[in-house]
Amino acid sequence: MIISLILLHSCSNNDKKKGANSGDTLKPVRTNIPATEKKKDGVAADKSSIINITDTISPKRLVLYMRDSAKTFERISLKLSTIYGIKLADVLKKNNIKMTGAPMAWYKRQKAPFFFEAGVPISKRPVKLPANVFVREMNTDSVTIAHFYGPYSLLGQGYDAVKERLKDEKKSAKGAPYEIYIDDPVDKNGKAVDPYRVRTDIVFPWH
Repeated sequence: MIISLILLHSCSNNDKKKGANSGDTLKPVRTNIPATEKKKDGVAADKSSIINITDTISPKRLVLYMRDSAKTFERISLKLSTIYGIKLADVLKKNNIKMTGAPMAWYKRQKAPFFFEAGVPISKRPVKLPANVFVREMNTDSVTIAHFYGPYSLLGQGYDAVKERLKDEKKSAKGAPYEIYIDDPVDKNGKAVDPYRVRTDIVFPWH
């Protein structure tokens, strides 16, 4: 599931990158796909992405993650598939640790070279960590989340929607936003799912 998710993700959200849990007050936002997005991901240009914005409290998480970089946009998906599907999976298996949630990612730059962190929530801390594998403790936090449904190439619209919400409410972002890949973009037969049925959470902590 993780590998297929990352391979199809292809990091098309290179404009503005980064996801979490359900919230309380939903604010639906429909944004029109620009003409330049016509036929992208096989979706007609007159269809809209769906962005539901909510303010909530993020839960505590223990996240096993790695840092990496990619010289080009195209190589990010290959790096992520290796991190989630091989390297972190190997650490989980050797330490008998279970994932407790969906894969997550933080992106440090919006242009090449790309620097990012990719991780998974875990049930307990590993006894020993290999090189370049870290554990992050995430405390509860006030967050605004965009529950985004649509092609990954349009995720930047979700970032813009959250930034506008924070601006309207006179809130300041705290730390880097992140993405959580809630749904698998392929079914059990390896067939691509309608992107408008695939949810990605874009999470902005604030104060």
